[in-house]
Amino acid sequence: MKSSELALAEEVMKYVNNPYGFIMFAFPWGKGVLQGYSGPDKWQTELLTKIKDVLEDDPFDGFTPVKVRQFAVTSGHGVGKSALSAMIMIWLISTRPMSKGVVTANTVSQLRSKTWAELKKWLNMSITGHWFDYYNSSNTLALRHHDFPNEWKVEGFTCKEENSESFAGLHESGSSPWYLFDEASGVPNKIWEVSDGGKTDGEPFHFVFGNPTRGTGRFYDCFNRLSHRWHTYKVDSRNSSITNKGYIEEMIEDWGEDSDYIRVRVRGEFPKASDFQLISSDWVQEATTRESFILPNEPLIIGVDVARGGNDYGVIQARRGNDARSYPKMKIPGKLIHDGTRFTDMIVAYCEEHNPTIVNVDGVGMGGFLHDRLKQLGIPSRDIVAHSKPIRTGKFKDKSAEMWYNMREWIKTGGCIKKHDQELINQLEAREYLHDDMDRLVLQSKKDMKKAGLHSPDDADALALTFATPIATSQLKTSLLPKRKKARIKTYSRINRR
Repeated sequence: MKSSELALAEEVMKYVNNPYGFIMFAFPWGKGVLQGYSGPDKWQTELLTKIKDVLEDDPFDGFTPVKVRQFAVTSGHGVGKSALSAMIMIWLISTRPMSKGVVTANTVSQLRSKTWAELKKWLNMSITGHWFDYYNSSNTLALRHHDFPNEWKVEGFTCKEENSESFAGLHESGSSPWYLFDEASGVPNKIWEVSDGGKTDGEPFHFVFGNPTRGTGRFYDCFNRLSHRWHTYKVDSRNSSITNKGYIEEMIEDWGEDSDYIRVRVRGEFPKASDFQLISSDWVQEATTRESFILPNEPLIIGVDVARGGNDYGVIQARRGNDARSYPKMKIPGKLIHDGTRFTDMIVAYCEEHNPTIVNVDGVGMGGFLHDRLKQLGIPSRDIVAHSKPIRTGKFKDKSAEMWYNMREWIKTGGCIKKHDQELINQLEAREYLHDDMDRLVLQSKKDMKKAGLHSPDDADALALTFATPIATSQLKTSLLPKRKKARIKTYSRINRR
């Protein structure tokens, strides 16, 4: 190495834990393309300083693995996310010899014409740009070190699920494996899952940037369910020096400060309801705090969702009027449900304790057997098939969509659920919908939910089953559960009731 290059490398390594210092050193602020700019924008500087603090609190010694450095940034439009992403990429690959990075975005166009093009722009201005070869072809998006092209590099891949293996195997025990997701709201869960496996050794980094367009998914989780794992930062477009403030004020005047349109595009906040979210998060939260009340002769309805096996659970949920809060929820592991007798015993024990007016059973698969057996035992049971014909055929594609919509209206207008039942809350908020070519409401399939990283909505399905069909007045005048000695069922006491 020439003496001048050695001196440069030594100077660059002074900024291994100081991205802001590197960026100020590496780029010609105030000159050429950067004429009029004295450094990164205020919000960019604040985030870079936060990164520096995290690294200095837990420095990497080159041998001992450290806790993954995860940073999630949500923002309004036009604040300079792609520019900061490019600067961070150049800092990482310049200060960490033999590091390997993977970059993706929610669309091919975003990755190639925005994220990767922005990297080229900043690489051309960087004092370390000549260390690397830049590729942007139909087959290759990469930045490789001249002398170590296979060991010291960053590559760009589209986030299609079939490319998921490209996000695996970044293990670098003596250096830094890292990921950067641009417009992360649209990155499929499969990509997130595979990248999780590449952050187990060395000094791993994960940066995710995006507009908060969806109130569900892994990007949303970074700021909510998994916020304890991420360093999060929110950018309001009004606080960026490069945005058009006059146009922003016009948008606010047209849409309103607290509209989802402004929350997402200006304030950098997640919407109260995504465009396809069936049940608003605000409605769910209100349902956890309002007082319950029960009218005279309100029927007690039990919903039984039957798991299909695997990691899914069978769930028993009761509701009386607007109250689904006062009754325990029972969850049964899927592996037990295939023992039909044991599952039936558990349902019978629950019914004998709470004396329901009716039990609505998910009638698909094992559910048909359960329904028949409950009827034989004198339990008032109805067989509800999710894909069967709804009552309102012109509005809903099937019974499942109708039940969920009925539950949606109940939550919106007075329903009460447990405040700390986070599983149910997450499932209610996560389910999305669309309309078919006959303008009927169709629920997001469970297969698509799992692809998006969402668990099967077993708890919510059990509650939805309590809205399956109306109960006739004649049914309320008779005690439908026969008087008999309570069954002594040993398994019941071991079940997790909530």
